[in-house]
Amino acid sequence: MHESERHRIILSAIEGRPVVTVADLVTLTGASEATIRRDIAALHVAKKLRRVRGGAESIAPPNFVGINARPFSVNEGIRLAEKRAIARAAVELCSDGEAIIINGGTTTFQMVHPLSAKRCQVFTNSFPIADHLLKHSRNTVLLPAGAIYREQNIILSPFDEDGSRHFYARRMFMGCRGLGPLGLMEGDPLLVQAEQKLIGQAEELVVLADSSKFAARSSLLLCPLKRIHTVITDEGITDRDAAMLEAAEVRLIVARIGAADRTEDRAGEA
Repeated sequence: MHESERHRIILSAIEGRPVVTVADLVTLTGASEATIRRDIAALHVAKKLRRVRGGAESIAPPNFVGINARPFSVNEGIRLAEKRAIARAAVELCSDGEAIIINGGTTTFQMVHPLSAKRCQVFTNSFPIADHLLKHSRNTVLLPAGAIYREQNIILSPFDEDGSRHFYARRMFMGCRGLGPLGLMEGDPLLVQAEQKLIGQAEELVVLADSSKFAARSSLLLCPLKRIHTVITDEGITDRDAAMLEAAEVRLIVARIGAADRTEDRAGEA
């Protein structure tokens, strides 16, 4: 990741929260602690933020607190070929007339293209997923009540009555921050709260996770492995991670990346 892109992520993170730690920024950017500390120092000198012990804070504290998650625009282009293949395999599980939940994320967003040929009832907290399906499909789209978090393009509410309790789905499709022996991991308490509500409304939980997510970790556990019905990943999954899922009796689907996925990926990078 280029320095200018890291600086944009750092400044975006402190706009949403009063203080951001070095560890948070390492997770958001994938850079080392030493690199993040140098970035904070440079931005402090440029008077774009204020360096504090263990992290950074905004010069003008936000009125609206954000969440600990990478911006949608940053994640969207990462491992795009894998995301397209995984999303296509996910949509193959859907049938016309079914009620499904799609949690916001850049991997689940890739479901919109194959879903355009379906006619499902879709409950989603993702603004871009809802927008695309409304414009390019005949699916019925439902949204929860809440605030739109612009950087992540998702709708979240701290309140129980956001409308999700009245929707029951055959399957819920979601991504994650990390996936390990203890289960699914996320990076922000508000995300955990919102996603747990949605998980409770679905018979089956289907996790869309490229193979890099098996090495990623976070401090917040969203749900145990036993709650997951199916994991869809790419061919990069290790034998060890596949065995972990098998031991937990989680169904594993390995999506094959097609030539079109890689061609579109290269075109997006050009």
